[in-house]
Amino acid sequence: METLLKDLLWLSRIESAEHQDKKDSVDMGALLEELQDELSNMEAGKSLELTIASREKISGEYRELYSAVSNLVLNAYKYSPEAGKVFADWYKQGTVYRLDIRDEGIGIDSSHFPRLTERFYRVDDSRSSASGGTGLGLAIVKHVAAAHGAQLKIDSKLGQGSTFSLIFPAQL
Repeated sequence: METLLKDLLWLSRIESAEHQDKKDSVDMGALLEELQDELSNMEAGKSLELTIASREKISGEYRELYSAVSNLVLNAYKYSPEAGKVFADWYKQGTVYRLDIRDEGIGIDSSHFPRLTERFYRVDDSRSSASGGTGLGLAIVKHVAAAHGAQLKIDSKLGQGSTFSLIFPAQL
């Protein structure tokens, strides 16, 4: 219940600050390295493999971005096999910066994509609150993306894993 309350309060804070300028200079590579270090002590048998092809910084709010990225990575861990790898790729692609979080997990049928970022939406009973989530993670990701002028893209196939991408404009 405490985690649910914290997530609801965090989501409310993000929504209320969504239209404020995000002027901090955020090193997404360093953010990913920090997350990798934290998770190496928490998730036995799973690993976060990083590919950081850009060290350019983006405009943003560090805590919000960390929250979004950690939600994506923790979801990837949750739905990956026990010894599965999760991949995080940060790179510049043309005029945008792109973060891809990819897993080797169970995948999601595309019919669920339109509702995945709704609060408390669950794909099925096997992804219930028993899995430890509050059902707010992807809603948080969606609002952080919007607050940073980014797009959230989802690509997944059942049995083949998922890729969640945050695509940021090069100039915010």
